[in-house]
Amino acid sequence: MKLYDLTLSGNCYKVRLFAALAGIPLEIVPVDFLAGEHKRPPLIELNPWGEIPILVDGEVVLRDSQAILVYLARRYADEAWLPGDPAAMAEVVQWLSTAANEVQNGPGAARLVDKFGYDLDKADTLRRAARILPLIDARLADRDWLALDRPTIADCAVLPYVALAPEGGVALDDFPHIRAWIARVKALPGFVPMPGV
Repeated sequence: MKLYDLTLSGNCYKVRLFAALAGIPLEIVPVDFLAGEHKRPPLIELNPWGEIPILVDGEVVLRDSQAILVYLARRYADEAWLPGDPAAMAEVVQWLSTAANEVQNGPGAARLVDKFGYDLDKADTLRRAARILPLIDARLADRDWLALDRPTIADCAVLPYVALAPEGGVALDDFPHIRAWIARVKALPGFVPMPGV
């Protein structure tokens, strides 16, 4: 099973982190992002959107980090990571949506501006971060994990761009519950870091 990967991508890191925590072996294939390798064959044939990560597992080819997390959790991991019970599954999936929307477009996008020079509306990214981070911090005020009473793929999906928020000029000083949650994730058996986390 191959993961086409960029070390500095939080979306790629979500997949690497979950695979490490769940003991799922991945062959990491580095992509020369700056040279546009993801926009040329053979990668553009695997993902016409021209984005990474891309997971290839036999005949299964997936794009989008959230979709990849769901696939790996259901195919290779213990059900605790993504339960089959509809209510518990929905509890996890709503956080996957938060990761792909509010977190990606808030602290994640602020990081794209500051660290990589993307031409985005920085003020808008900061407004979005200022809305979502207090909500996440409040959620974690009386619980250890985002979705259930244990780590799930929800934590893997949300963690990267929240933990990397300072790289976009978004401080975590006022969010003690988020900082404690990041420390709990880092203490999990199998945890792997990425630059900035």
